[in-house]
Amino acid sequence: MSPTIRLTDGKQVEASSDEAREVFRHSTAHVMAQAVCDLFPGARYAIGPSIADGFYYDFDVGRSFTPEDLERIEERMREIVAADQPFVREELDRDEALKRFRDQPFKQEIIEGVDETEGAGSVITVFANDGWADLCRGPHVERTGLVPAFKLLRVAGAYWRGDERNQMLQRIYGTAWESQEALDGYLHRLEEAAKRDHRRLGRELDLFSFPEELGGGLLVWHPKGGALRKQLEDFAREINLSRGYEPVFTPHVARGELWETSGHLRQYAENMYPPMELEGANYYVKPMNCPFHVLVYKSKTRSYRDLPIRLFELGTVYRNERAGVLHGLLRIRGFTQDDSHIFCRRDQLVEEIIGVMELTVDIHAALGFGEPKIELSTKPGKAIGDESMWAEATEALRGALDRWGKPYTVAEGEGAFYGPKIDFHFSDAIGRYWQLTTIQVDFALPEAFDLQYAASQENVLERPVMIHRAIFGSVERVTGVLIEHYAGSFPTWLAPIQVMICPVADRHNDHCEDAAAGMRAQGIRVEVDNRREKLGHKIRDAKLQKVPYILVIGDKDLEGNTAGVNPRDGEEQRGVSVAEFTEQVLAEIRDRRTP
Repeated sequence: MSPTIRLTDGKQVEASSDEAREVFRHSTAHVMAQAVCDLFPGARYAIGPSIADGFYYDFDVGRSFTPEDLERIEERMREIVAADQPFVREELDRDEALKRFRDQPFKQEIIEGVDETEGAGSVITVFANDGWADLCRGPHVERTGLVPAFKLLRVAGAYWRGDERNQMLQRIYGTAWESQEALDGYLHRLEEAAKRDHRRLGRELDLFSFPEELGGGLLVWHPKGGALRKQLEDFAREINLSRGYEPVFTPHVARGELWETSGHLRQYAENMYPPMELEGANYYVKPMNCPFHVLVYKSKTRSYRDLPIRLFELGTVYRNERAGVLHGLLRIRGFTQDDSHIFCRRDQLVEEIIGVMELTVDIHAALGFGEPKIELSTKPGKAIGDESMWAEATEALRGALDRWGKPYTVAEGEGAFYGPKIDFHFSDAIGRYWQLTTIQVDFALPEAFDLQYAASQENVLERPVMIHRAIFGSVERVTGVLIEHYAGSFPTWLAPIQVMICPVADRHNDHCEDAAAGMRAQGIRVEVDNRREKLGHKIRDAKLQKVPYILVIGDKDLEGNTAGVNPRDGEEQRGVSVAEFTEQVLAEIRDRRTP
């Protein structure tokens, strides 16, 4: 068990716990802001929360921070830590707080906002150390001397309160851990993550690009990326069809009436692209596929015997994400979801949820991921549907999780606007967790669209329940995660080029082309490097492209139809039968083997 630390609220927590790390990081953010104010007189500071694995703080200092500034700030932080200043909690009323922060306009705006939302006379808490203070509910470590190992990482721009209409501030990111050993381990993981960055590897492996002519968050897939994407989509179609899902296809745009009925224009309009006017009506590109699948269900009379109905679509959607949050394939504006909607009876709901969870684990195991972290998200502040619907939907998800028997946590208020959800987070090769699969239970859309089914021979009409699920999350997102998980060295079944054949000399080209044609006819993605380059150069290029197998064919291989096999992850073999090698690769592809 790790040592414990005492917090300003009197609580004792293990230093290596998630709770302690969050407090460490928030306390370190305060120390950083204090250091900036010491070094930059007149600095105006905004907000500085802890975040996953670190913290940040936003500043206006009248000029751009430089790398040398970060070094100076770190040094001043160490002096503040060495001074072992106590964190002191104070309670102020509105007027006292405004006076205390009279030179800090961002703090004054926050104070005035607290007064508006919580009422006049609200108590405003402040934490101070050595005369420097910040608005904060706490808790913190008791003294700055307890602030652990830390490192400032980088500077980025950030709009005040995330609004592009507001002032641009400078955001300093940092990280803090309970020991130097833990910090060193994290910095090593950052280095490894940089090597695995899917944006860099996407360029180097010629998978995709983001042309400026398209606009932010929109990409084109190159042939190699297209081959990778096709494998993922074919896998999704195959496994969904095998589990009782039926394929549907829906358009990319629809009239505004559809989005009015679904509630998107009331609850989600800020994330939708602006409308296009046509024939006197407003048309919107779709941010979600679900209303279209509702229309498929509604296209004919349904009976209780028809349910469950499981509809599946690789549907492309478009969302107007802010420019500041776009991030490669992981956060984009146009993407394709492996989207499914299940329409079922209430008595079928728990079983259907369990079926989706089992499918989720099976799909991600085939991609090479292990056991997930599972999170149940409950009703948010902005929601449609009455309380009884939300309670029933949440209980169904909770009941399915309890019956399934895997551990999960609860995220209060993090559900979608139309229903609670279960999120699955999968760990990659360097221990980072990625949110991929989402399962949502929805009573609201069936109500909004007046969906029905005949519940008995007497034709009593009942309302179905709707389950939303996307197991990849999106094809783009899962591709980005897989690139980083495998560092671009995909398992053979996913690799854009599975075999590269390298002739030793020009006289071997025809034989290599014949060998490639035979493999290609059996479904292997194979290329021949017949450039007039040295053999070593060809092999090196193939390795840089992370091709799983390199075949070298020379004089001795012609008569016996053999090759030297240079696997990406293994020892080179000579004189291998091309026919036997082909069978081995086909089996590896067929079984979708992962390392």
